Amino acid sequence: MHLFSATAQPPNPISRITVVGVVFCDSCSSNTFSRHSYFLPGVEVNIECKFKAQSPKTTEQMSVSVNRTTDKYGVYKLEIPHVDGVDCVEGLAIESLCQASLVGSKSKACDVPGLKTSTNQITVKSKQDNLCIYSLNALSYRPSKRNATLCRNHKQW
Repeated sequence: MHLFSATAQPPNPISRITVVGVVFCDSCSSNTFSRHSYFLPGVEVNIECKFKAQSPKTTEQMSVSVNRTTDKYGVYKLEIPHVDGVDCVEGLAIESLCQASLVGSKSKACDVPGLKTSTNQITVKSKQDNLCIYSLNALSYRPSKRNATLCRNHKQW
């Protein structure tokens, strides 16, 4: 066997996929983040994603369904493990759909579901970091009773 018979091949880069989103308390029940809103820690969120990658040789499909809890900043995050043959940055054409749904809030002051399900996403691809980030629209809870003094300039939906 000759030492130089095998040509050196660069290792295939492993692209990573991260799904992120936030949950906030919509204090004035306005269906938007206002100056009286705040991010909610400890909220359980269900994340479901489906990825389908196609190439001339193969079709790869992957489905993920997990629950995550928001951190102290109201952020939930899912790191999806590498799948052979799926390069989200510049490889195969990928069709993806991710959605997040509220499961439960630990906050007694803000525990009525508002924006319950998120399906819209922004996809950010970084060739340098070999990373794709799927950022989902915000989810929210609201208080069971609206504070009229605090929210006097906001319309109630």
